[in-house]
Amino acid sequence: MPPPKQPKSLKLLKGSRRIDENDSLELPPLEDIPPPPDWLPNSHALREWERLSGLLHANGLLTEGCLSPLAHLCALHGKIVQQYAAGAAPTGHIIAQYRALAGEFGLTPSTATKVSPGSAHKKNKFANGGPTQGSKQR
Repeated sequence: MPPPKQPKSLKLLKGSRRIDENDSLELPPLEDIPPPPDWLPNSHALREWERLSGLLHANGLLTEGCLSPLAHLCALHGKIVQQYAAGAAPTGHIIAQYRALAGEFGLTPSTATKVSPGSAHKKNKFANGGPTQGSKQR
């Protein structure tokens, strides 16, 4: 297993950032799970929002930038479930849209390895000004 990637800011401080590395947008993970948007079409979509937002948040993947695509994914899920419940099969087009959006979040077996979890739950031991009281200095 390869070591986790270092943030660009740390690479710049160390002087180990390569010139040919691409600059990419790094959105910080959200601290809390936001409520679902009020435009989600049905209860199936709302339940999917609760389920997926919890999974993504726990893995540090829930950012401000992914809220809209997540809502669209949940809306598609709700529509697909409604169609199945009504005895109709959803079209291949809507299934393809759903799979594409699910893949963006790494929610399918083939795309799960392409998405790396964020660092939402990694604690910085220097964040509060140094070691805590009672800890040994080395």
